[in-house]
Amino acid sequence: MPMRGGRLPADPDGPVADTDRSVGNREAGEAGSRGPVPGARRVLGTRTGRGAAALLAGALPALAFPAPSLWWLAYVALVPWLLLIRSADTGRRAALDGWLGGTGFVLAAHHWLMPSLHVFIVVLAALLGLLWAPWGLLVSRLLGGAPSAGRSVAAVAVVPSGWLMIELVRSWEGLGGPWGLLGASQWEFAPALRTASVGGVWLVSLLVVAVNTAVAQLVGKAAQRTAALICLVVCALGVGAIWTWAPRPGSAGTTTRVAVVQPGVIEGPGSIERRFARSEELTRTLAGRGVGLVVWGESSVGVDLTRSPGISARLTALSREVGADVLVNMDARRTDGPDRTGIFKSAVLVGPDGPTGDRYDKMRLVPFGEYVPARALLGWATSVGKAAGEDRQRGEAPVVMDLSDGGGPRIGPLVCFETAFPDMSRHLVREGAQVLVAQSSTSTFQHSWAPAQHASLGALRAAESGRPMVHATLTGVSAVYGPEGEPVGTPLGTDASGAAVYDVPLARGTTLYVRLGAWPVYGALAVLAGFLAAAGAGALRTSAPGRRGPRAHTAGGSPARPGR
Repeated sequence: MPMRGGRLPADPDGPVADTDRSVGNREAGEAGSRGPVPGARRVLGTRTGRGAAALLAGALPALAFPAPSLWWLAYVALVPWLLLIRSADTGRRAALDGWLGGTGFVLAAHHWLMPSLHVFIVVLAALLGLLWAPWGLLVSRLLGGAPSAGRSVAAVAVVPSGWLMIELVRSWEGLGGPWGLLGASQWEFAPALRTASVGGVWLVSLLVVAVNTAVAQLVGKAAQRTAALICLVVCALGVGAIWTWAPRPGSAGTTTRVAVVQPGVIEGPGSIERRFARSEELTRTLAGRGVGLVVWGESSVGVDLTRSPGISARLTALSREVGADVLVNMDARRTDGPDRTGIFKSAVLVGPDGPTGDRYDKMRLVPFGEYVPARALLGWATSVGKAAGEDRQRGEAPVVMDLSDGGGPRIGPLVCFETAFPDMSRHLVREGAQVLVAQSSTSTFQHSWAPAQHASLGALRAAESGRPMVHATLTGVSAVYGPEGEPVGTPLGTDASGAAVYDVPLARGTTLYVRLGAWPVYGALAVLAGFLAAAGAGALRTSAPGRRGPRAHTAGGSPARPGR
């Protein structure tokens, strides 16, 4: 049978060998990398059908995140996308499948932004989706055609490493931050949380994509299936070893009682003042309950306390009445020097003697929600959605706060979007924080997946750092997690208005992630560098004078005809 379409490999057994990937070979069954069933093949044979399939395949992993929270789906959700890219007959088609799939993933994972950004979210998704185009080429190179066992094993390391680079790049604040990292979908799965304590959410993402890559290769020839099974066993043994031997924070043998105040949805004229009054009312119900810290949500105070003595006095009296410090969040215009005037979002601790002097100004802002990147160029976004009309001001450094009585745990505050960044909570723990506290508001997205997704990030940050996390919001979901990411008590949902008390377990010691940081990212970089070096060396060997790859023959012994 004549071969069509591809160059012949210089080293058929090498992990980076080029292979024949023509549709003709797949239809004849030579490659062992089985194509779609006939009916699906007809649909995928059209540009529109294949493009739609890529969009849908890329969107599928979003179901693993809250609110659906089908966490187990993450381990196979990439398989249809991988198989589609594997069937591409050209590198250009593989890159296009990667781009369209990435666009579908971003749209599905961030669809709740539609009320704020409208059609602009489609533009952003298409731009971010371009990050997956090189990944599509990588998948095609490693999984396309008839990979040897060696190349199949290499794929389980290289394909996840390529995915992790995408997550790293889009984790930059200006590109939207690390929301929707694939590893974050595993916030309910104890072995994954344990894995996060070793290498952060980065290691969890690597393992999830590695499992998907191995499963995709089960649809292949015997050598691929054997290699895939071996890789799956290695992944399982690795997680088992982490579960058994990785150091974990020890119990401090004590708890601290923390209350979360969630006023609920309050809209209309005077909503800021009415929300403050409702928060006061709920906080008073905590008197006599032994609470050491009361946490209010983001933007719970709409004035600068240094210029509003009346509001400051009310909070001070509230702290005395309850017998606990109150961590509020100011969303107000403030002047910090001649060049620092504007709106800040600040966590402020108020004790029985007034504000303690500890204040944390939010450092990482939400693109378009709190500032418009390159406003001179993209300022038009404010006319088609709810983008920020004025850029918020940034804080300059993280802050670890001491409670006013000096006897409670040290707290590390984060504001809203910042809980998506694993490095921020890690830094606070390294600076001595014993309890991580997040103040948030997702009321704009009240009836979407956003509140549950945001609350779930607290479990990852707690597991990574080995410190409990309190996630307090204005309108839900408010939740508390223990030092291993386990839920503490009952969350306050988006339909609740109330105050909840939690006995938060404290921990001592540190996790490997706190000690070593994002080492899986550097490991992925090394894997990709090794792959590219091997690919370059293979290309040089093939192009060297007098060096040609072995001639391929058909089943009848005739030399293969060159591809068109």
